[in-house]
Amino acid sequence: PAPLRRHRTMTRQVLLFISVLSLNSVHGQVSYSIPEEMEKGSLVGNIAQDLGLDIKRLKSGKARIYTGDSAEYIELNKERGVLLIKDKIDREALCEQTTPCALHFQITLENPMELYPVTVEITDINDNAPTFQKTERRLEISESAVTGSKFMLEKAVDPDIDLNGLQSYSLKHADNFVLKLHSQADGSKKVEMVLQKPLDREKQEQISLVLTALDGGDPQMSGTVQIHVNVLDANDNAPVFTQAVYTASVVENSQKGTLLTTVSATDIDHGSYGLVTYSISSSTIGILDLFEIDESNGEVRLIGKVDYESDKHYQIDLEAKDKGGLSDSSKLVVDIVDVNDNSPLIDMMSTSKSIPENAPSQTVIAVMSVHDPDSDNNGVVNCVLTQNIPFTIKSTSNGFYSLVTDSELDREGAFEYNIIVTCSDEGVPSLSSSVTLTLQISDVNDNAPVFERSSYEAYIIENNTPRLSIFTVKARDADWNQNARVSYILEDSSVNGMPVSSYVSVSADSGVIHSVRSFDYEQIKDFQFLVKAQDGGSPPLSSNVTVKIMIQDQNDNAPQVLYPVQTSSSLVAEMVPRSADVGYLVTKVVAVDVDSGQNAWLSYKLQKATDKALFEVGLQNGEIRTIRQVTDKDVVKQRLTVVVEDNGQPSRSATVNVNVAVADSFPEVLSEFTDFMHDKDYNDNLTFYLVLALAVVSSFFIVSFIAILSVKCHRWRREQMFYKSNGNLPVIPYYPPLYADVGSTGTMRQVYNYDVCGTTDSRKSDMKYVRPYSQSIISLDGTQTLPHAQRDKRINDDGESQGSARPGPLFHPGGDGEGLTRGEYRTGSGLGCKKVEIWSSADLY
Repeated sequence: PAPLRRHRTMTRQVLLFISVLSLNSVHGQVSYSIPEEMEKGSLVGNIAQDLGLDIKRLKSGKARIYTGDSAEYIELNKERGVLLIKDKIDREALCEQTTPCALHFQITLENPMELYPVTVEITDINDNAPTFQKTERRLEISESAVTGSKFMLEKAVDPDIDLNGLQSYSLKHADNFVLKLHSQADGSKKVEMVLQKPLDREKQEQISLVLTALDGGDPQMSGTVQIHVNVLDANDNAPVFTQAVYTASVVENSQKGTLLTTVSATDIDHGSYGLVTYSISSSTIGILDLFEIDESNGEVRLIGKVDYESDKHYQIDLEAKDKGGLSDSSKLVVDIVDVNDNSPLIDMMSTSKSIPENAPSQTVIAVMSVHDPDSDNNGVVNCVLTQNIPFTIKSTSNGFYSLVTDSELDREGAFEYNIIVTCSDEGVPSLSSSVTLTLQISDVNDNAPVFERSSYEAYIIENNTPRLSIFTVKARDADWNQNARVSYILEDSSVNGMPVSSYVSVSADSGVIHSVRSFDYEQIKDFQFLVKAQDGGSPPLSSNVTVKIMIQDQNDNAPQVLYPVQTSSSLVAEMVPRSADVGYLVTKVVAVDVDSGQNAWLSYKLQKATDKALFEVGLQNGEIRTIRQVTDKDVVKQRLTVVVEDNGQPSRSATVNVNVAVADSFPEVLSEFTDFMHDKDYNDNLTFYLVLALAVVSSFFIVSFIAILSVKCHRWRREQMFYKSNGNLPVIPYYPPLYADVGSTGTMRQVYNYDVCGTTDSRKSDMKYVRPYSQSIISLDGTQTLPHAQRDKRINDDGESQGSARPGPLFHPGGDGEGLTRGEYRTGSGLGCKKVEIWSSADLY
């Protein structure tokens, strides 16, 4: 009667989905829906009709069902072209609570190769009644239990699903209790018995209840459990869990005894009534085999083996009970954390042993299925092939892959391929599986040479020897024999207007690049060019690469002294007053080096000096300063030799001589440096230049005299006008020509006069003047540079004629940063004496 009832209530739904996939070897998918428990030999569906196939094609194509590792519940009748039940299907045993429950298999055909996915959904029938894990349950409830007290009852289990599954509960003989159900996140219902009328132990010490669980099938099925209530005395406080829901997680394959969490409940009663014990009240099958709770401290531990692939999470019902029989319930949700413990499973469904060289692109050479039972990224599988082969792998449907040609095949390049298919999941660490397929193929020149790098950079030190090997470019060709023979060619280009072949050359066979000339870093620092790699095929194939040559600097240039300038025709001295303090800046040696980097790092050292205890040179800045107080005992003539060195290896250097005059008066300096002037071997023709200089000074004197008279007359006229206007004109301050205010904003600070006496012998000229105001520079070849500000000076000789001359500015980079006024004087040939007015300014430059 049961099979007949199933057949009468059975409804069969056939859903046909036909989609054209990217490969001709995989066709549309057919889906069927059948109830569970169908008898062996029952009809599932007419597969030939649904797929639009001829029965002859099923026979000639050797049609068969491919299920992989799964058990075969369905068989194919090729004579009728239908699918039949091979073995009775129990949905609960096959899928448990998983919905929808379906069988997935493929029907494969040969000559040509074809694949048809088929899905058979197994629907549920009401063949299981709700059951309780225990047939009896005993409760101890104190008579002091307050109305509303809750007592958690065991849940029933029904393997069926949807309407055929567990639907409701009923409680009989419950005068003091009412049954309440609470829906939970997993779809089940929590069953609680709530006290609605206080208990009286003196009236009734024992209460027997019947809890019935009902499903929604037709006909309806049920299961019962007997509940025996023992009424206790005077326990009026029930335990209370600290949380309504506890959560924990555990990694699959964890060791037994692993602590998941600790739950806690409190009972404010004293004595035995306040002693709480913990227990697992879950009725779900298998829970007690996997987890346990310590009844005294609430520690929940793992006692079995959990597998994420079987169950992803568990919900454990917990109960806390005191000695008086009062209890509280809570839930522990345990999430199973997946680990990547399963490698992808590769099943080669069909393969080809050989393929012609003219096979078109996208020709199928193999079909395989790949499956990884892990979840999330651990179950995501990516399949790749060995590199540099003209094949690719494509996913045709969920878990199925086809290996196809990706480009033209090359017999000369490879007459045989060992194609390694590697499928890896995305777990950490990743697990993978591989299979190898050997395929015979053919050839043409279809691979151009490929350089090992996208571009090259090389370094060469300047002043190299011509024909020096710089470095080697290397290209490889995946072809065979002549097609893989690579030659290297230097592409035509220019560097600074010159052909690149005048700089470098390349060996055609080895790719070695040589220098053609010696390079100079100061002229060229880098250049680039192209090298072509060409194979020996017909026609040949080639590729280019950019090569950049960078010249490295050598220390091949010595430092050059810019100041003080060393000339053979003049003798220049820096003047230091005897009142100079410690640290007085005498001058600064300025030098440069045309090299770069540390080869251009300069240092200054005092090599020789008339008095090394008086001067020092700044190691980094070249500043010459006094290191003690200048005294009257220091000689006037001081000669310093400064060495300027770079930081190259080996280092190069330059020397410069610096003459220093330690004096407060110019005649003192001139008399002391007379020997220097004699040593210069001046020619007597110098007298001519002195006469010419005096003539120029005289001319300036006459012009200045006329200008002064004009100013005097102009001033006299303004004074007359002032007197005539009775003082109504504004007072206008008067300054002599070329004068400026000497206040805080003026530029001309001092005026000084001196007498110049010239003779026919330049060695006997004389000059008298007072101590200078500040530092000066003296040129001892007949050209004098006067101080910034100075008192009246006189130069006495036999002549009495007077003139005036105005000095011009001189830029002195070795000084203390102020402007210097320079007056030029050359001794004459008995032309007498001239009175010269010198203007000094600190701001002329």
